[in-house]
Amino acid sequence: MFARLRRRGQIAFVPFTMLGDPNPQSSLEVLKAMAEGGADALELGIPFSDPTADGPTIQAAARRSLTAGTTPADCLVMIRAMRSAFPDLPLGLLVYANLVVANGVERFYAEAAAAGLDSVLVADVPTLEATPFCEAARGARVDPILLLPPNASPACLDKIAGESRGYTYVVSRRGVTGADEEISLPDSKLLRELALRNAAPPLLGFGISRPEHVVAARKAGAAGVICGSAVVERVEAQLAGGTGAIVKCVRSFVAEMKAATSENR
Repeated sequence: MFARLRRRGQIAFVPFTMLGDPNPQSSLEVLKAMAEGGADALELGIPFSDPTADGPTIQAAARRSLTAGTTPADCLVMIRAMRSAFPDLPLGLLVYANLVVANGVERFYAEAAAAGLDSVLVADVPTLEATPFCEAARGARVDPILLLPPNASPACLDKIAGESRGYTYVVSRRGVTGADEEISLPDSKLLRELALRNAAPPLLGFGISRPEHVVAARKAGAAGVICGSAVVERVEAQLAGGTGAIVKCVRSFVAEMKAATSENR
């Protein structure tokens, strides 16, 4: 994906949504709308009661999904449906450790692979404790994704470059997820250090909410951006209008953000 985008003079736009938000039926239509809007890949969340990396917007999405009765099994059904409809679209999962270990780590990754997932990020596992999860992921032919904090030490950089596959999730700022007015860019030295260690391509996340943020991330050297809270805000804002209104709004927003990934902007 990254080589193809470089040839086109683009970086990747990767929207996030919470599976089952506001309910499983509408959620699948939202996933399709993101793909149809031009997303280069999707990052998907399984609703969880204690999402420690997420701010109020995505916490609310998880509550809506759980209230609608969404289960992890429902999420795998949605992922399988997306894999069938969009066989070439990379699909990644952002999940919390309790859901991974509940029925066995190896079983979780085997089911993820069978559903068609390409990558899994376990958001609340510290980098130094990530090796068992990464080994299980690679054993199931799923890319393990690690979070790179803005204050990463050289040892942390080494660990992430050695373990992470697919892409490196570069956290643009401290704190939890949320749509920011101004983008926080990582120190350019951090991206250079990743490149020197042959780390997977860096995708910038946390706070990405506007086309100008995408342009700034591209100019800073990111291979792409991940946008979560701004997508979820649009789902929440259109709840009264039903699935049709949600889908129309999300598709339009994704298309607008994707257009900003080009060097021509």
